[in-house]
Amino acid sequence: GLSIAVVEKDFAGFGASGRNGGWCSGDFSWSRAKYLATGTRAGVIAFERQLRETVAEVIRVCAAEGIEADILETDCLTYACTPAQVQRLRDTLAEERAWDIGPERVELIEGAEAAARIRVPGALAALVTHGVARVQPAKLVRGLAAAVERKGVRIYEQTCVTRIAPGRVTTDRGTVTAHRIVRATEGFTHGIAGNEREWIPLNSAIVVTEPLPAALWDEIGWQGAELLADASHAYCYAQRTREGRIAMGGRGVPYRFGSRTDLRGQTQPETIEKLKTILYRMLPQTRGLRLDHAWCGVLGVPRDWCATAGLDRQTGIGWAGG
Repeated sequence: GLSIAVVEKDFAGFGASGRNGGWCSGDFSWSRAKYLATGTRAGVIAFERQLRETVAEVIRVCAAEGIEADILETDCLTYACTPAQVQRLRDTLAEERAWDIGPERVELIEGAEAAARIRVPGALAALVTHGVARVQPAKLVRGLAAAVERKGVRIYEQTCVTRIAPGRVTTDRGTVTAHRIVRATEGFTHGIAGNEREWIPLNSAIVVTEPLPAALWDEIGWQGAELLADASHAYCYAQRTREGRIAMGGRGVPYRFGSRTDLRGQTQPETIEKLKTILYRMLPQTRGLRLDHAWCGVLGVPRDWCATAGLDRQTGIGWAGG
């Protein structure tokens, strides 16, 4: 059988896996043309199908392993509040159809139908993506860590990797040897010697309100725990949490000079103010609510914005992420 070890600088869930916006979407991002340049149309379609099927797989694993992660299958609503944004959604829908993605996955709703789902001021239309899920990411990753440990995987937390070489991982607590090594370090990749320029550590941040009273939820709508976004270029992402809070995220200050990362999630005041502005623009009914939490983190972004996985069979070193 396989002998698997995970080496983790802090603890499982410290990085983006535990600090994200809680979207389990299986959505395709960036440019299909990028993938098509090195593959086939059938390959891209199959890739997207597997992405979408991942949502059901995450839900299945949570049920099978008893992971309580507030996971709920729902829709994603991307709202347009200007004619330009509506056209952007129409263009997106047309591209989806051109890639054989039908209304069972994505559709456009307009006018009163869009406004009835979530009462976003000035909403003209919304792109509805079906088959996504809301999740509490920290609960999910901690549950997954416990599940794989039960299956025999060893997780070495509080262990900093300083160098990766063929057959050898050097850490501040000793050396690990293995026939196969997978670098899955996302936004922290630049901190490993020889990998400083592989991926850009892009910052994202989130604020979380106090729990909303039932009367305020009645005013807002949002009764299906849908994922919420808008069609602006400076996009946002939000969820209604299990306990009735709103978690609103966005870019804030996207890049820190010299590829620096945040200090254990501490968020700059200007970023919090930007996210409050977005929250009040999207949902002015929330003005006056207390913000109970704010944090930030980094995600690893390849220079071509394409997710990647690979293995150098000569060195035994693999990589995955982006």
